[in-house]
Amino acid sequence: MTALLAAAGFGAGFVDAIAGGGGLLTVPALLAAGLPPILMLGTNKAQSTIGTSIAVWRYHKGGLIEWRLIWRSILGSAIGAALGATLVQHIHASTLRAIIPVLMIGTIIYFLVSPRMTDADAHARLSAKSFAPIGGLMGFYDGFFGPGTGSITAACLVELVGMGLKRATGNTKALNLTSNIVALILFAAAGQMLWLVALIMGLANCVGAWLGSHLALKHGAAVIRPLLILVSLALTVHVALDPAGPVRHWLGY
Repeated sequence: MTALLAAAGFGAGFVDAIAGGGGLLTVPALLAAGLPPILMLGTNKAQSTIGTSIAVWRYHKGGLIEWRLIWRSILGSAIGAALGATLVQHIHASTLRAIIPVLMIGTIIYFLVSPRMTDADAHARLSAKSFAPIGGLMGFYDGFFGPGTGSITAACLVELVGMGLKRATGNTKALNLTSNIVALILFAAAGQMLWLVALIMGLANCVGAWLGSHLALKHGAAVIRPLLILVSLALTVHVALDPAGPVRHWLGY
């Protein structure tokens, strides 16, 4: 089981650094290890924070995180994550999980048809300042559940702020790290954490994150766009088929 968790951490770090959606690997792995849902969320947030830190450092060194431009969104992400991580400890996540397929299907369609999914910047529909509330919503979702946050945030930065895909991915990692840290603090304070498991997965996540961010910095949209589509599609299928989720019940299968 330790090897399985480490492999899931490595894969999640690699995928998260490029496209987001690493929770698709780590959440099932932690549940398979027998962790109850809230303890799973806290442990998953810890290992994710470790790997995301490496990705942020890599993107920062590559000049793709514009701290002065996105600081309002970072603040919004922190506030949203605090609310989400607090709420999820009192409310079952099944309702929110049911929304994920809808969000992911929309994301997949956008990635497939949009001519703007390149590394070139485009006309912005929103300023970075106006994007802050959306950063808050993404932080809330990340604190509440998490998988797919990076994919959706990157798509929003491309579509609304006009960022090229590589630039959007770098800034997305900064927002993700913020929401991860805030949620981690709250889960840890509530005792919802297995630190040894988180450390094992986190170290493997670091290796994956380093490799993934290196690949994204080198190849840009040529590798980010296909992986975003694959991750979004896989996450949609996973949630739709989840026996514990409401989608199967709603569809009657």
